Amino acid sequence: MAGIGSSNYWEDLRKQARQLENELDLKLVSFSKLCTSYSSSRDGGRRDTSDTTPLLNNSTQDRMFDTMSVEIEQLLAKLTAVNDKMAEYTNTPGTASLNAALMHTLQRHRDILQDYTHEFHKTKGNFLAIREREDLLGSVRKDIESYKSGSGVNNRRTELFLKEHEHLRNSDRLMDDTISIAMATKENMTSQRAMLKSIQSTVNTLANRFPTINNLIQRINLRKRRDSLILGSVIGFCTILLLLYALH
Repeated sequence: MAGIGSSNYWEDLRKQARQLENELDLKLVSFSKLCTSYSSSRDGGRRDTSDTTPLLNNSTQDRMFDTMSVEIEQLLAKLTAVNDKMAEYTNTPGTASLNAALMHTLQRHRDILQDYTHEFHKTKGNFLAIREREDLLGSVRKDIESYKSGSGVNNRRTELFLKEHEHLRNSDRLMDDTISIAMATKENMTSQRAMLKSIQSTVNTLANRFPTINNLIQRINLRKRRDSLILGSVIGFCTILLLLYALH
């Protein structure tokens, strides 16, 4: 009876971990979309700004960013606590016979937690960098308008300043397009990763139940590594030959 109770406790922890991971995956996708749309909406909104416009920290998107950041951090903390409980369970007396399978499952959940934590901090950092750049460009625009009103459009220094500002705007627009493409690519990769994790979980479950399948998977992985090394060597050798041919 104690063994059955321990088994149910472990399964409950796994269910909690999977539920939190699914919630985090959805939150991170929404968080990424928010960060992607932030720059374009700021750019459109800045053209309509005036002195009576509320500060950036009071904008809807900033409030959404702060709220989602807190929610994701709370989910990460909960998932970390569940992983810690799973780690404590693997050290419980009576689980020695299942320890290898339990440790494998625990390590997989830890890897997922690490990936989500890294993705969250990376997306948050990109958002803060975009917001800082937008604030800087807004300050530059305000300085230009002040300079124009004080010196006149025909002033040579003003014209040079405006040209430089236009160059910065073009560079900023190109960077925003690049970030948008990268965010869209990351979103697709996140969706594919969730699908691959589901497939990997099924394969690992089958591998733990059937040692023969596990051995077959290990052999396939070894062959894939060997083929990758061979292919890399061939590509490197061909590249060297091409460089030597081009130099001569």
